[in-house]
This record gives sequence, C-alpha cells and structure tokens, in this order.
Amino acid sequence: MAEAEEEFPEQINDAELSLRGINMLLNNGFKESTELFHRYRNYSPLMSFSASFVSFLNAMMTFEEEKMQVACEDLRATERLCECDGAGVIETIKNKFKKNQTEGQRSGVTVVERLQRLIIVADCQVYLAVLSFVRQEISGYIKAGWILRKAWKMYNKCYNEITRLQEACQRRSSAPQGALCFDQPKQNQDASTPDPTAVCSSEPEPSQDSSLAPVSEGSQNPKASSGRSKHLPKSQPRLDYSVTAESLSRLKGSVSFGYGLFHLCISMVPPHLLRIINLLGFPGSRQEGLDALTYSSESKDMKAPLSTLALLWYHTVVQPFFALDGSETEAGLQTAKAILQKKEAEYPDSSLFVFFKGRVLRLECEISRALTCFNNALELASEQREIQHICLYEIGWCSMMELSFSEAYRAFERLRTESRWSQCYYSYLTGVCQGAAGDLDGACNVLNDAARLFKRKHNQIEQFSMRKAEDLRQPRPTKERCTMAAIEILYLWKALPNCSRANLQLMIEGLQQMASSYCGLKHLLLGAVHKSLGDNANAVQCFQMAFNDEEGRVSNSYIQPYSLYELGCVLVENPETKAKGRALLLQAKEDFSAYDFENRLHVRIHTALASLAATTPQ
Repeated sequence: MAEAEEEFPEQINDAELSLRGINMLLNNGFKESTELFHRYRNYSPLMSFSASFVSFLNAMMTFEEEKMQVACEDLRATERLCECDGAGVIETIKNKFKKNQTEGQRSGVTVVERLQRLIIVADCQVYLAVLSFVRQEISGYIKAGWILRKAWKMYNKCYNEITRLQEACQRRSSAPQGALCFDQPKQNQDASTPDPTAVCSSEPEPSQDSSLAPVSEGSQNPKASSGRSKHLPKSQPRLDYSVTAESLSRLKGSVSFGYGLFHLCISMVPPHLLRIINLLGFPGSRQEGLDALTYSSESKDMKAPLSTLALLWYHTVVQPFFALDGSETEAGLQTAKAILQKKEAEYPDSSLFVFFKGRVLRLECEISRALTCFNNALELASEQREIQHICLYEIGWCSMMELSFSEAYRAFERLRTESRWSQCYYSYLTGVCQGAAGDLDGACNVLNDAARLFKRKHNQIEQFSMRKAEDLRQPRPTKERCTMAAIEILYLWKALPNCSRANLQLMIEGLQQMASSYCGLKHLLLGAVHKSLGDNANAVQCFQMAFNDEEGRVSNSYIQPYSLYELGCVLVENPETKAKGRALLLQAKEDFSAYDFENRLHVRIHTALASLAATTPQ
C-alpha cells in the first residue's frame, strides 16, 4: 500500500468511495463512474476490483471479444494486487486459515484487509469463469468449472469466518463493562501464537480511517496497548482494533453477494446436471441464496446495489421464466415491488430500476404501462448502449404480446444492426415480425441473414433460430406462418400468460385457420393459449392432439415432451387427476432427449414435481 500512499496523498475511505461509484453507475453516471474508478484503481485492492467489475459489466453487456479480453486482464491485475505484501491470498485455500492470518499479521495486513482480499480474489475467479463460459470452448468449460470450485471454497471460508467473528463481537458487546471476551484457544493450537481473529472489538477504530491503514503485531493503538495488553495473560491473543462490528457487517455483505449467487444459480441447474455439480462440492439452496443476497443488499458494501439488482432479476425474470408458478411467483412480484418502492428515492432516474418497474408491469399484464417504462429507460440510458439494448428487447417483446408486429419489427431491427450478440437470433425475430406485419419480401431477406449468421453451434437459441428461419423461407414466408412463429416464440419464452384476453382470443382465431401440416405445433400453441385463458378443458384436448401428432416430430422435436409437461401441469391441479398428471410429468422428463430447450423444460418439470411434493400429504 506504500505505492498507493505516494500516488494518493489524501486519505480516503475506499469502501465508501467504491459504493459511491457503483451508485453513480446505477444513476446513469456511466462516464463519471468509469472515470472515478480509473483514477483510483491503484489506490487499494477494493478500488482495483471496482474498476475491474465495470470492465466485466461492459464485456457481459456487449459480448465483444476485445472488451472480454480487457476485462480478463483487469481482473487478473486485481488478483495480483490482492497478493502483494506477501499475503499469499490463494494459498489460503491450501493452508489453514489461521496460519495464513498470522503470516498476514507479520506482513502488515489486517484481518479485515485479508478477508477483503480473499473475497475480491473469489469474485475475480467467478467473473473469469463466466468469461470462459461465454466463449463456449470445451477447454474453457473445464477450466471455468475448476475456477468456480476454487472460488466457492474461498466464499465458504470467508463467509464462515466472518460469521464466527460477528459472533465474537456480539459476545464482547454483551459482556459486562470493563470485561474482555475471548474465544478459548483450540487445544491443538499454540497458546502463545497471537490470533487476531479470535477477538474482535465493537469499539471505534483508533483513527478515523484505520481500516485503510495496515496494523501489524506491536503497532496497535499505544493507549490501548499500554492500558490493556500488559494485563492480558500470555496465553491470550491481543486485540485487533481494525475488526469492528461495522467492518464485519460490510464484509459479510460483500461475501454474501457471491455466496448468495452461487446458491441461487446452482439451485436452478437442471437435475441431470446437478449430480455432477454436487460431486464438485457445490451446494444449491435457493432460500439460503435469497437470504444472503437480501443481507448483502442491506449492507454498506459496494455490492449492496448489485445484490438489489440480482434480487429484482430473480423475482421478475427467473421465477416467471422457469415457471415457478402459483403463490411463490406472486410473492416474488410483491417482493420486487417492495424493493423498487424502497429504493425509489435512492435511484429516482436509474434506467435499470425503471427497466425493472417495466418488468413488474409486464408480469402484471399491464403491457401499455410496461412499454412506457421501457421507453423511458431507453431514453435514460442514452449514454449506455448495452442497457438500451435490453430495453429495446423488452419493447420488442411487449409489442409482440400486443400483436403490434410493426413496432416489434422496429425494435428487433435496431438490435439486429447495433448489437453484436447473437445476430442470428435477432435476425430471426426481426424476420418473423416483419413477415407477420405483411412485409414478406423484407422478411425473406432477413431470414436468409439468420441462416447465414449462424455461428455458435452449441448454442440452443441460435440452433433453433437458424432451423426455424430455414423452415419459414421454404419455399417462401407467409403472413400466417410468421404469425404462428411469433406465437411460438411467445410460448417458449413464457410470455403468453401476460398477454391480454383480447389478444389471446385473436391468437386462437389465427391459429385455427392454420393448415393441418402444422398440426402438432398448432395444437400445442392452442392448448397454451386456452390454458392462459383458464379454459382447461379445451387446453387438455389440444395438448393431447399435439402429443399424438407423429408427423411433426422431425421438424419440432420438442412438441411431444412439452405437450406432456403442459398436460401434466393441468391435471395435477385437480385432486382426481393429480396422480395421472404426476405420471405425465415424469414421462416427459424420462422418455425424451435431444430436443429444443431440453434443459429449460427439465428445470420446469423439476420445479413442478417439487411443488407437487410440497403440497402432497405424506
């Protein structure tokens, strides 16, 4: 930290500054936030990580190879900075935690700083793994999996250690005035070896910014040393005054972000992959993940606003998409609304928070109001192209749900020309909406582009887009087929339940006029629309007809397992047919493979079976 002190003579609180920079970013101050982090990136590991996180965010929003490379280099530079002063952060995974802390004490690194560095290294490891996954190379998957395993061990160690320290602080604060509260040394531990984590103080730190100043053995507050240390038995460790309840609370918030995301994401992994992940030592408790993110969102760490966004993402995107139906989804919506209301004063004009307001309105079937929010967010993000793109994507979807295909075409066309992510997919969406709006020549040209732009062979969305584009343009797209393709997309992306009753009725009329050559797909979509309208009798009949369609298996291999899933979901709602519905869900899970969006359906089946088990008496 000596170099940082020479370069930055002013004393700053890097924890407060990093939080201010992230809040600046979320309040549309993208340029100002980037400049702030760039200026102070060498001040401390925390400021370096903040700057690297912004690089990572830019890379993930654009998927541009150049930005991904810059993000990788920045994250590795942050890792190297965390390992300075002989701290040996990564070695903490290989050695005993307390042994490393004693070494860190001799090298002038406080307990708080050591824990902070461990969390930062774990975060960097996770983000490097994500960047490897994005590149979608087999060797990258293997490397990323190993990196994630190391990161999880770091998170778990830090989380447990900070929790233990917080308990020690609570014991000390509840002890009688003037008494000292210590953890008893372990029997196999040398009692003469100081352990700075065994004791923590809830008192203020000796200086205004002592969390930034390294404290080593023998360099503690002189008054504290003379007034207390000389009375301590030699077998007891000395106090580390850098460890306060406030600093531990912030660190707990910091580690809870990664710790919570690990639990939450792994809890949603398809069951057939979960066994492999469990072998690597990854847990997956959805509730524990949500609890950790909630704790982090209420902390004073820089990741607090990021945890808030993660919770909003889960409740407004993940829950409805993976069909976590019923009261749980409704509860999630209410939680999201409460979060938005609580943060409204703090982020009044944040494009991201306005975006999530739009997501809530969309899920409440308030499509017109949702479109207003997405258009407002689009304007607020005038300096951030990537956020504009996610707003345009939602504008396109809401326009499709309103059957305003010309409006949807304009949004997707802009994405197709501006975004570098999955141009094959955006070309397919553009062509479908263009054809449904009646511009068949334009649709044919764009659908040709979709096939030409197909690049990522292992990406299910691009595989689906390319194959469907080929089907639509042979021999030539028609308005009816493009309209059915638009309804198919709305179904696969779980958007039909949010459409208005009037538009759902129009969809039924359009689908009923389709030729019999698309019998399987036609009846699957009709069943899904009837189900969204609450007409279960007609839904069951349509799903049965879709399942029995033999000719459609080749071009639409997903129809049979999806039909069984939908049919099972309807039947389990009735006590008299619950057993049959469960049997159909299991059949959909076990009897089919290698179809479109297989993992997506497996997650939904797993959720449906788990919900059924929770409500069935033992």
